[in-house]
Amino acid sequence: MKLTQFVFRTFALSLLFAGALAVAAPITGTVTNKTTGKPAVGDPVVLVDVQAGMGEVATTTTDARGHYALKTPGNSNYLVRVTHQGSTYFIGAPQGGGSGDLTVYDVASKVQGVSIEADVLEMESDNGQLRVIERYFVHNTSSPPLTQWSQRSFEIVMPPDAVLAGAEAQRPSGLPTSIKLDPNGAKGHYSFNFPIQPDQGDKNTLFQLSYSVPYSNGKFNFKAQMSLPTENLAVLLPMSMVFAGGAGAEFRSVKEDPGIQTFIAKNVTPGKVVEYAISGTGQIPREQQGAPAGQQADTGMGSQDGGSPEAGATGKPGGGIGNPINTPDPLTKYKWWILSALALLLAAGAALLLRKPAEMPAGTVVAQPTPATAPGIAAPSIRQGSLLDALKEEMFALESEKLSGTISPAEYAEVKVALETVLRRALKRK
Repeated sequence: MKLTQFVFRTFALSLLFAGALAVAAPITGTVTNKTTGKPAVGDPVVLVDVQAGMGEVATTTTDARGHYALKTPGNSNYLVRVTHQGSTYFIGAPQGGGSGDLTVYDVASKVQGVSIEADVLEMESDNGQLRVIERYFVHNTSSPPLTQWSQRSFEIVMPPDAVLAGAEAQRPSGLPTSIKLDPNGAKGHYSFNFPIQPDQGDKNTLFQLSYSVPYSNGKFNFKAQMSLPTENLAVLLPMSMVFAGGAGAEFRSVKEDPGIQTFIAKNVTPGKVVEYAISGTGQIPREQQGAPAGQQADTGMGSQDGGSPEAGATGKPGGGIGNPINTPDPLTKYKWWILSALALLLAAGAALLLRKPAEMPAGTVVAQPTPATAPGIAAPSIRQGSLLDALKEEMFALESEKLSGTISPAEYAEVKVALETVLRRALKRK
């Protein structure tokens, strides 16, 4: 089981249950369709109980003004889920009967304005295998804004001999969710049945794959093929490995990080085959990933097998290819997606728990995190509501993994015991 994921979920639940004893109250809100700029009329709204296996405890529909009202049956942690044209949207239900407004978008199977901003591959060798973590940062700048969603929302091509270890997806405002890929035609062709929602600021939709390919002779030829226009195709390697570009695109070497090689091709046309070869052996230095030597860095994304021992101690192939840091332009922004999300959530969460100085001993001074903790991240006092929403979405993802069978029963049971312990401690503090 991945230690970081376990600690995060444990910490998340402690935050969620900090307000569990609040008085139950009706939840009201408005659902707005941002595609039309009008209220979303007649959409199903469901109150989901996170603690009860994601059971539905109350249902209603939006009225002519997009308004809804739900009654909470008790003191628990709930999600409000709205389904619009088949695609679901949800927020953490406000404690104490606050406003639960939601935004939805009209849905289309193909949307103009969807493209790949970056396809980033990290590679290293391990016992006759080439281990790969591939991340797609997918833009949706449609106007008017639309959600692209179908059984084949996002199509990808892996090497035919690749063995898939995990697949994950993340909404612009959400947290990672482990999902299963659907075979899509020829060998190595797959698709994600996952909505590509419109961008929110500089956040877009993230897809991640973990896989391995045979590497017994120390060389592998890639033939990459994109389903969407791709602004950047980037390959990251240990310094001891060798990259050779081939037909289809011109790669350039970007040398800013002394521990990682980065090769970038610009403006890759969809359907065009891009060839390149990898040779040699080596691993990306763990120190480059913010972890002590000999330890594994976590990408913050779950694994399709629920973090089984076969996928490595952290649920990633080859013991976990870690996260690149100091990735040069034009990929600099992505390290914040990969490296900082977990740390920022935990730091902001700590500030959230300590935000009531009256409950602390006299004279105690709490150092609050500032916006300088990361570029573009608002102070925790401003982002408390969105933080709780994100944490509740992580709980939704955990239960979804159980229901879909992407987390092993043993891991789920172990996590559940730990979370119950955190719950008891949280209630004691109340």
